[in-house]
Amino acid sequence: MEKDDLIALKVLGITRSEVQPGAYALLLENADSTSDEARRIPIVVGASEAQSIAVNLEQVVPSRPLTHDLFVSMFHVFGIELKRVTIYSFKDGVFASMLNVGNGEVDVEIDSRTSDAIAIALRTGAPIFTTPEVMALTSYEWRRDGNYKPQKPVRLEDLPVDKLERRLQHYVDKEEYEKAARVQKIIAQKTNPASSED
Repeated sequence: MEKDDLIALKVLGITRSEVQPGAYALLLENADSTSDEARRIPIVVGASEAQSIAVNLEQVVPSRPLTHDLFVSMFHVFGIELKRVTIYSFKDGVFASMLNVGNGEVDVEIDSRTSDAIAIALRTGAPIFTTPEVMALTSYEWRRDGNYKPQKPVRLEDLPVDKLERRLQHYVDKEEYEKAARVQKIIAQKTNPASSED
């Protein structure tokens, strides 16, 4: 998926989860938020992942490298750059993420748990993104003044054809053929309205 289709995020912090005892909530928000309003995404993570993220946010240096520190060390040794993390899916209550990595010659995407992806991104300074669909499905509006307005849902029908074509390719690559078929139908309606009429 192209970066132009994505929404940049930043990490706010870690709190105890009010939903799952013993778990924690990783809180993200849109990178272009202001001090008065934002869209926030809570992600439930386990205790070890929460500790790894919190250690980095609080700039604590552990006596021995944590697992995510080890990954970053291996990246450095082998000349691998983490270019970005993309939270690309939310299904059955689970977020899915992709690491976009490269070594100067080859770029690849690696599927990852979202908590691991973010822990590594924080250590490398890589940007974190999500899709408009995930943002619409999982975020809530935060406003300092408490006056909330309903969010306008993201509709595929409102996207331009070039973004739809990139999304179609993304769904095909991920073998999400039902979503691909829906996007293909919308593209056909936009490019040739007469032929799509029954």
